[in-house]
Amino acid sequence: MRTILITLTAITICATVASAADAKAGQEVFAKSCKSCHGADGTPNPAMVKMMKVDMKNLGSAEVQALSDADIAKIITEGKGKMKPVKSVAGPGVDNVVAYVRTLKK
Repeated sequence: MRTILITLTAITICATVASAADAKAGQEVFAKSCKSCHGADGTPNPAMVKMMKVDMKNLGSAEVQALSDADIAKIITEGKGKMKPVKSVAGPGVDNVVAYVRTLKK
């Protein structure tokens, strides 16, 4: 019984690590699909803010960082306000971008 429990625990840990989001991969996706508006470091692009006439939040701000991973993923996939869904970011790419956004915390 103990061996079975240890084996199941090891499998669970491995599965969790294997399914963990990859912030480095998320940075690459972010650079291709997000930085033109959100800047390389999550600081809004002033030209985009002016052109779109929006109040774009710094992605490292406490306000953005307080959002759940699911909330950030939903914004990426469904859009919010004037931000359209980012169709080029899907599947594991969404989780990876969320992981990258978490690294921007100030």
